Amino acid sequence: MGRRGGLCWPMGGFRHYRVKDSMGPTPGYTIRPITPADEPFLWEALYHAIYVALGDAPPEQDVVNRPELARYVRGWGDANDLGFIAVAEEKQQPIGAAWIRLLTGDDGGYGYTDDTTPELSVAVLPEYRGRGIGTRLLIHLLQAVSIHHPSVSLSVEAGNPASRLYRRLGFEIVSTSGTSLLMRKTLV
Repeated sequence: MGRRGGLCWPMGGFRHYRVKDSMGPTPGYTIRPITPADEPFLWEALYHAIYVALGDAPPEQDVVNRPELARYVRGWGDANDLGFIAVAEEKQQPIGAAWIRLLTGDDGGYGYTDDTTPELSVAVLPEYRGRGIGTRLLIHLLQAVSIHHPSVSLSVEAGNPASRLYRRLGFEIVSTSGTSLLMRKTLV
């Protein structure tokens, strides 16, 4: 998130989608749609989506309760919410998530570009990073989102290594504000 991540949970409820996964089998984890019951993990993922530069102290866990961050998770399961969660097979515990929310008007978040572009958030628990889980989550999400929206946006700190992944996946910089990059990917 920077400052500002089969079945899926699209607008209007569960539907079946075929997500083309060109990366092969998922070693040690599965990817499934996020449901409203996953909201507690989304709060944890939201915290881990906050970029903390090397040597900086992480924020307190309750930072996610601030309105400018809580809007990305609170009340998950609205008609415009869509996302995927990675679950470790051996423990059956969530290890990462990628999701979008359509935040409009004054509720727009750090990645807001307009009232028709959903904002993307993604996070992988620290002990599972560097294994391609975030990439795979994003690929699943972007394919599913393309059915409903022509683009997605996000905000990321320029120094966040994830910004390279976003560029590799086709996100382009729309604007900058201080050290934050506002990025957008056209899907259609």
